[in-house]
Amino acid sequence: MAQAAEAGDRIALVGPLGAGKTQFAKGFAAGLGVDAVVNSPSFTLMAEYEGRLPFFHQDLYRLADAEEALAGGMLDERQLDGVTLTEWAERLPDAIDGHRLTIRFVLLGGNRRRLQLVAPAADHRRFLDAAGAWRAEREEGR
Repeated sequence: MAQAAEAGDRIALVGPLGAGKTQFAKGFAAGLGVDAVVNSPSFTLMAEYEGRLPFFHQDLYRLADAEEALAGGMLDERQLDGVTLTEWAERLPDAIDGHRLTIRFVLLGGNRRRLQLVAPAADHRRFLDAAGAWRAEREEGR
């Protein structure tokens, strides 16, 4: 999916604690060519990395609501040049961040998860296509 990313993309990760949001962020960063170690920015709120596109990794877990997110500088013009991936994005409602691809992590038991992609805009189709291609490759390799 990172190969399909373009400048200005915003991706919202939603799911319970331990669902794999940070692991997804690490893989996404690697797909962007980020060489640095990517960890959850729970205490710093946002970490920035250099890759094919600048990568902004946000974690809103410690915030109570959208007001705190906005006061903490979670939306700024620099993000237009890169990709912003936000963990616990449900704390930043659609009314504020409506043009984002949402990935919902659903726990199925054991180590199994289902990722549901919600793409409100036509330009998100490239992410759906990339995810579909990845799934087809995995199913062929079984």
